[in-house]
Amino acid sequence: MTQLAGGAEIPTQELETKAALLGVACGLGAALFWALGFVATRHALKIGFQPVDLLMHRFLWSGLAFLPVVLRAGIGNLCGIGWGRGLALMVLGGPVMAIISYTGFLFVPLGHGSVIQPSCATLGALLLAAAFLKERISPSRLVGALVIVGGLVVIGAESISQIGASGVQGDLIFVLTGLMFAGFGTLLRFWRVSAFSATAVINVLSLALLPVYVATGGLARLAAIGWPENALQALAQGILAGPAALYLFAASIQILGVARAAIFPAIVPALTVLVGWLVLGEPPTGLQAAGLVTVLTGFYLAQRQR
Repeated sequence: MTQLAGGAEIPTQELETKAALLGVACGLGAALFWALGFVATRHALKIGFQPVDLLMHRFLWSGLAFLPVVLRAGIGNLCGIGWGRGLALMVLGGPVMAIISYTGFLFVPLGHGSVIQPSCATLGALLLAAAFLKERISPSRLVGALVIVGGLVVIGAESISQIGASGVQGDLIFVLTGLMFAGFGTLLRFWRVSAFSATAVINVLSLALLPVYVATGGLARLAAIGWPENALQALAQGILAGPAALYLFAASIQILGVARAAIFPAIVPALTVLVGWLVLGEPPTGLQAAGLVTVLTGFYLAQRQR
């Protein structure tokens, strides 16, 4: 029991349930924002954006917004995280991982990245949580993870049949970025870095890439595309798929642990199918719908305590 200031007591189990629901809500929010980012990426690359342009939108605006926060908290130790840890988090969960991921979409369709990257992030995080953080992986979560992977395979079955030499290269890129993000989540938990601090530091460190972007003619390319499309990508990449998703995912890790939070990237493909249907007018095929149901079933199993 937990006693409040007024003398009332709240059962510990009730508090744990509320915390778990908050963690699930954060994880679902992050997954939805990532799905929106995938759909926006598909649209952007079709109309002439380059991967570096999307990278700029993802980190520049939020980096400028967080800069006063980091300066006030202390640039010398990066909000208490430290430069070594901050740089490691930036590589695994920031612009380095993002530019590699965007490049993968030049080789394969959207369906590949939205399936392979989240599934590898989920499996990698489960393995790292068990091996390095000694988190217990319950039988239900293990079965749920396997069911999710099965659903992802069903969703990606149609696009996988079209893989060529370049497709294999693109798929390996998404395997790499998925594992990188698994490492990012594990380090957050291991170092006990707060969600806000991690989000702020990663985005501020990313500002160092701006001079290189300007020197290579990036601003002229953005101007040629027009401000409405740039505003759309600033919202989708710079707010939703960037700092908002990163913060919510980091918060879910702190509340639920790496093993349970690792499930949320795995539902991104299913949400991408739904968002693509609603936003782009592309209804899911029979295989995609079957995969969606399978993924959601696995998600339910993986969130159970036993």
